[in-house]
Amino acid sequence: MTYESIDGSIVPGELPGELSDPALRSASPLPEPGAVTVVVPTFNESANIRELLRQITASVPARLPCEVVFVDDSTDDTPEVIREAARDCPYPVTVLHREQPVGGLGGAVVEGIRAATSDWIVVMDGDLQHPPSLVPELVAAGERAPAGLVVASRYIKGGSREGLAGGYRVAVSRGATWLTKTLFPHRLRGISDPMSGFFAIRRSAVTADVLKPLGYKILLEMAVRARPRQVTEVPFVFQDRFAGESKSTAREGIRFLRHLAGLRTASPVARMVVFGLIGATGFLPNLLGLWALTAAGMHYLPAEIVANQFGVAWNFLLIEHLCFRDRRRHRHWWDRAGRFALLANADLVLRIPLIALLVGRFGLGALTATALALVTTFVLRFAGTEALVYLPRKGGRTGGAADGKSRRARSRTARRPS
Repeated sequence: MTYESIDGSIVPGELPGELSDPALRSASPLPEPGAVTVVVPTFNESANIRELLRQITASVPARLPCEVVFVDDSTDDTPEVIREAARDCPYPVTVLHREQPVGGLGGAVVEGIRAATSDWIVVMDGDLQHPPSLVPELVAAGERAPAGLVVASRYIKGGSREGLAGGYRVAVSRGATWLTKTLFPHRLRGISDPMSGFFAIRRSAVTADVLKPLGYKILLEMAVRARPRQVTEVPFVFQDRFAGESKSTAREGIRFLRHLAGLRTASPVARMVVFGLIGATGFLPNLLGLWALTAAGMHYLPAEIVANQFGVAWNFLLIEHLCFRDRRRHRHWWDRAGRFALLANADLVLRIPLIALLVGRFGLGALTATALALVTTFVLRFAGTEALVYLPRKGGRTGGAADGKSRRARSRTARRPS
């Protein structure tokens, strides 16, 4: 991989923080304790770049070693604007432009973490709703605590959400905060604002490869999957956007809900519970299908077999999106659907002989035998679904960090002062 300097020369090597040549590593100055990398994910924020860099320059003391890494998914001229604005910035400024925005804003932040070279990484938006003047305080608070994660919070004394435009966005923010804290009471203990996109984290406290971002709530992802032991908070006032329009949409809201579901079902026990709840909802399309088919004149026995497929299809769609979304890439959809349908119908075939065995051989009552058979076949169906449908094939493609790196289109160093 190469990166391009501001004078147009091509420098061989990897991204900052991933230098592979020992000579290049030894020539690069090591960050001093307390050094900070400011990671800014951007999407069509060209009108905000110059003011953002000006405020970072004015806010971060010269004695604090600093670099700025933009991870850009823009379709406008934002990368070019960054390169031009970087000429007036005393700190190294890097822009990593991604042709494919894998993982959304959260995926961009993970790319920035991989590229960071400093002890501390501060993540902030590019629209100036997160005040750059708070960057030194976030790092200082982490050093004082000492903490691995410092969250800029709107919901502690001294903080405010006044930059949120309109009652609707305030209500959505409050509702999302309540929902996440309800779903993850232990992991989010001590974090009053899990929806904040403004925080500092020690580079040693996070492993980028364990993160599976989906959408824009990367702090929630970090707190749930890789929470540092010590967390502290700093109040901040959420500012008005400097220029441009908000990127918050209904589509992002849906991605957020899918992200929550993925995080909540990360453990096997949680996945089994959700799997069971989804299975219970499958009775509705099954019964509706049976009613429609028998009403059309079909005999109830073949109608039951056909109607069962409606429930199987319903369960498959929900399980795909709520239980095993992050594992779908291991097999083609038709392969997953076929395997799932085979297991679901095998469950139906297995249950009746099992009930007969429990009643005839072990003398159980019909209701007890049926309940025990349901539990047994449910556990077998869950284990079979996880093992035969969604686990990676041996020696197959597993995706992950390597794929993410291969999708990174190019990187350009906008300015790297000597």
